[in-house]
Amino acid sequence: MPGGLGNLIVLSVIGACLFGQPALALDRLDFQVQGTDADLTKTVEGASLMRSLQAQDQTDARDLLAAARADYARILAALYAKGHYSAVIRIQVDGREAADIPTLGAPSAISRILVTVDPGTAFRLGTARVDPLAQGTELPEAFRSGNRADSGLIGDAVDVSIRAWRDVGYAKAAVATETVVADHDTAVLDVDVGLAPGPRLRFGRLAIEGEARMRERRIEKIAGLPEGEVFSETELRRSEERLRRTGIFSSVTLVEDEAITAPDLLGITATVVEQKPRRYSFGAEIASLDGISLTGSWLHRNLLGGGERLKIEGGVTNIGSGESGVDYAVGVTLDRPATLTPDTTAGLVFAFAHLDEIDYSADAVEFGLAFSHIFSEQLTARAGITYSYQDGDDPGGNFRFRNLSLPLGLTWDRRNDPRNATGGTYLDATVKPFVGFGTTGSGVRATVDGRVYRSLGEQGRFVIAIRGQAGAIVGPDLLETPRDQLFFSGGGGTVRGQPYRSLGIPVTRMVGSEFLIGGQYFLGGSIELRAKVTERIGVVGFVDAGSIGLDGFLDDISDPHAGAGLGLRYDTGFGPIRLDVAAPVSGTTGDGVQIYIGLGQAF
Repeated sequence: MPGGLGNLIVLSVIGACLFGQPALALDRLDFQVQGTDADLTKTVEGASLMRSLQAQDQTDARDLLAAARADYARILAALYAKGHYSAVIRIQVDGREAADIPTLGAPSAISRILVTVDPGTAFRLGTARVDPLAQGTELPEAFRSGNRADSGLIGDAVDVSIRAWRDVGYAKAAVATETVVADHDTAVLDVDVGLAPGPRLRFGRLAIEGEARMRERRIEKIAGLPEGEVFSETELRRSEERLRRTGIFSSVTLVEDEAITAPDLLGITATVVEQKPRRYSFGAEIASLDGISLTGSWLHRNLLGGGERLKIEGGVTNIGSGESGVDYAVGVTLDRPATLTPDTTAGLVFAFAHLDEIDYSADAVEFGLAFSHIFSEQLTARAGITYSYQDGDDPGGNFRFRNLSLPLGLTWDRRNDPRNATGGTYLDATVKPFVGFGTTGSGVRATVDGRVYRSLGEQGRFVIAIRGQAGAIVGPDLLETPRDQLFFSGGGGTVRGQPYRSLGIPVTRMVGSEFLIGGQYFLGGSIELRAKVTERIGVVGFVDAGSIGLDGFLDDISDPHAGAGLGLRYDTGFGPIRLDVAAPVSGTTGDGVQIYIGLGQAF
């Protein structure tokens, strides 16, 4: 045998002895749960770390054995959560009980693992008591004698009771006694928990830790912790959320002190971690007829050390559009949180836009002062004062619009996930009174956008989404209204399948030819049926409709149109990528298929 080849063989043998042979793939992992409860079987498999490793194709024998040992406790906890307190769990690794296999005697390969579970009878609650309770405490509806004794339900009842005491000032409320007795003969679980509310306390001083550029005084102002007032868990978490939603901090925690400062003050420590101050973002959407839209922004989260947010954003739209020219815009906003109140943000706004639309071309400038106030996680209000100037021309000649407006708005968002809702509702309403100068009329512009989301069957598997939109301008004549305030229908934001801004009001100005401008009334509606094919891939069927009016929502001039199509969604984790293909189904404004690509659901 040649010397080189012999040496290679020897080295291979030594390597195999030192590092071991590659582990064989796991052939089978079976779960057998006695009874006919399919949900319980799913619960057991969902709790298994072995199943998770198998799904990731990680079948190293040592990892599988460690996971099998851990699964006894994981599966037992999952069964407790379903009210099964007398379960028998066996995990056999190639015929040997996993718990009996010594760590140093782990096999080099595993072929089959069999998990057998006898869940036993589901226990029912006998005694179900948590005492004393703060006035107004509402325990979970299912926490009562005769209902299934899920461990999570018991924990929820205790948590709710302690939270109720903390909300009325008893920050040191805790469990004093806990008696849980399981009668295996009758499958009854008696639960008797005694609480110790402790003294009633008030908020003490707020201490700040971890700040770098942010001024402490501004952190205190933004948090808005009511020092000297009665302690409240709700107020504590609200202060925490105020700091978090500034976007300045990557981490925010507010924790009360262990010791009480005489006579009844409880100090709070806020620990914050600041993010990098600057952020960039870019976006793109493509529609077959509307063209390409590109957007970008630059954000400074903490410009002057007091939480001031400077945002510069711009966009170029309708690139390559077959119907209109290229639009471009730039906007600058400077926001300051905790102005007037901890929940009020004030902002200066400046925007410039060049609009090259189907019916007109114009340059527009807008600047003003805006306020937003957060009443709750679901409800936000807006108000401001804005001056707008627009100079342009249409087929009938030149125009110039100037107005001072008072925009007011309200958003009520109860969606379970704003990026990809499977349940809940959304409502946004605006009212904008405006006073015109020169040839500009005066009046009120109002809009409303309402959405409803409902899951059919399993949460998120099939979702029906419905949207209704309406807008109206009351007061000025059509040609006295700024062009960018009028309403059109058609395109990705209103009626997919119809060309962009294809439905409006035909007018003849002076001796010129007839041309199209927006209307003073708009009605729109959409319905989508969304279905998940896999965890990341979904399909959508949709129908959109819209109508434009001059003297009313459904006047003699209005000529409704509609579109319908199919879509594909791919969930990226931060929002779905959207591909929609649609065509006209009624109306006279469109012909042919339209394609839309973007990030996020259509609504």
